[in-house]
Amino acid sequence: MTNSSEFRTNFRHDINGLRAWAVIAVVFYHFGVPGFSGGFVGVDVFFVISGYLMTSIVIKGLERGSLSVIGFYMARGRRIVPALLVLCAVLLALGWFVLPPPDYKMLSAHAAYALTFLSNMAFWREAGYFDVASHEKWLLHTWSLSVEWQFYLILPVALWAVWRVKPGRVAQTWAVTVALMASLSASIWVTNTQPSAAFYLLHTRAWEMLTGGLVFLLAANFKRSDAQRRWIESAGLLLIVLAIAVFDKDTAWPGWRALLPVAAAVLVLVANRSSIWTASRIPQWLGDRSYSLYLWHWPVFVALVYYDLRDNPMAITGAILLSALLGHLSYLWVEGTSRRFLERQQWVYAGGGLALAVLVVVLPAAGVWKQQGVASRFAPAVDLAARESENVNPRRKTCHLTKGLTTPSCVYGGEDWKVIVIGDSHANALITSLAEAQGKGDAGVVEWTYSGCAFVPGLKRTTKALRRQNKGYQCQEFIEWAEAHLQTLPPEIPVVIVNRYAHGAFGLNEDQNPAEVPEAYFSKIYTSATPEFLAEFADHITQSACRMAKRRTVYMVRPIPEMGFHVPKKLSRRMAVGLNDDLAIFIDAYQQRNAWVWAAQDAARDRCGIKILDPTPYLCLDGRCYGSRSGRPLYSDDDHLSEFGNKLLVPMFAEVFRTL
Repeated sequence: MTNSSEFRTNFRHDINGLRAWAVIAVVFYHFGVPGFSGGFVGVDVFFVISGYLMTSIVIKGLERGSLSVIGFYMARGRRIVPALLVLCAVLLALGWFVLPPPDYKMLSAHAAYALTFLSNMAFWREAGYFDVASHEKWLLHTWSLSVEWQFYLILPVALWAVWRVKPGRVAQTWAVTVALMASLSASIWVTNTQPSAAFYLLHTRAWEMLTGGLVFLLAANFKRSDAQRRWIESAGLLLIVLAIAVFDKDTAWPGWRALLPVAAAVLVLVANRSSIWTASRIPQWLGDRSYSLYLWHWPVFVALVYYDLRDNPMAITGAILLSALLGHLSYLWVEGTSRRFLERQQWVYAGGGLALAVLVVVLPAAGVWKQQGVASRFAPAVDLAARESENVNPRRKTCHLTKGLTTPSCVYGGEDWKVIVIGDSHANALITSLAEAQGKGDAGVVEWTYSGCAFVPGLKRTTKALRRQNKGYQCQEFIEWAEAHLQTLPPEIPVVIVNRYAHGAFGLNEDQNPAEVPEAYFSKIYTSATPEFLAEFADHITQSACRMAKRRTVYMVRPIPEMGFHVPKKLSRRMAVGLNDDLAIFIDAYQQRNAWVWAAQDAARDRCGIKILDPTPYLCLDGRCYGSRSGRPLYSDDDHLSEFGNKLLVPMFAEVFRTL
């Protein structure tokens, strides 16, 4: 058993130790250290700790009759704002010199959201936490600070209101428990229906912080022997390790699975033991600096991604050490100094000073955003390269389906339907070059395209693939509609089929990190692209083309080379630091990923006379397929040709119009 003084000391040590475990989990996961799969586990532990501490502050203030809501907010501001403010200011200052306009515009917007504690809502609307694009957002990690701040705004007011109705911890315990169960239920439900919202928003995360609050409210009732405390702590620490090891970026989160790290944190706090795992010098040192370590590690990681060093072991080791150094300096020079200074000021002056400091950073950031990232900082070629990501089919939003079943059948060129283009987003990216390839200019090129939906009758999408799509996604139904509707059109209208087949067979290869997990299937779901699966996929490609070829001329476009990296971003970033060589991949890599598609198309040509259009002579040279030419990207991202790049294929598409 422990006396009250030892009890409080142990809790302080346990909290600091838990912070150390949490920040290790987050940092090592983000930097790709083997064995650390679920870095988001650390955030859940942070939330439990935060809930415990904040609830203890509010309840003790209510019991003493000294609770000041404004004082509570000011204490949180002194703790959180200065270090965050310095981080944003430093990133904006460095970004002026190295970030191309689109990247700098994004950073400026995110800095403003972070400093107004709305970044969780901004990132929720932009993309999922584990999307490749998210790894290039310098302030993505501030979403958790926004969630915590929103919780801090509500907690003291809510607990004060309950206290006014019925003073005492019993009523507070019931109120926290009810709110916890409501939030947990919402988390489980929303994780299955809107996973991005569940990850980022307060109502699906509050239960984790409320769990920490419940631990504080019930802590006095936890009676246990030293042996029991040892076993409880061991169980908690093992659960943290288990959660880190078994959950990964593909895990639906938070939902019921987050109960594991939350329970782990609860057990360590309940054990109240101050063992070597939590109270020794290293975890206490890390725990003290955990906030600054958390703040600085992510931008350092993004720098690795930004400059293609995330797979370099030496760079990763150096980045982890740099994160520790920056976190240590931030703790000493920013956290400690600002807290001591602000604590000596009246809350009016301290609050006004913090608000003014925030405005000093937010207003210039807003100006950068309004000026579209200030393109004048670099040579025009850098801005041109960066903005190629926006040079897409101008009718994409109108003509390219992402959900539903009703296609507008957009016509390019003349009004009379002369050619049907059918396929996925690659077809949408090429259709303007096909329309331009006609000499007379009066032939109507009709678009039937659907996002992520290769036109292969019988194709179905896996559950994992469907998670990334909009509600109402109907790829299979669209394929059936298109195949049936083709039968009603005159046979003299040819069909041009353009698909990114390798996506369905191997998954996405963005960030040059192919998952090698199929996202399409026919008779059964495969966990890897086995020869059996590829043979089945290829057979469907051949058979579907031959069925159409019985009534009309069918053109099949060879797969467009996939770069595996976002070409405009990578090229403009390299150009911004003086590297101007064009980007390319080896043609061997392209053939390895697409040889089975070529074989299927060849089989359709030999068996039923379909015609093949090959883009590689126009995009590839001397064993390389190029993503840019003379300093200008040919792609709008990693695999879609831009409106500039697709014009290289106009000579290829001219064949379609020779017999019309």
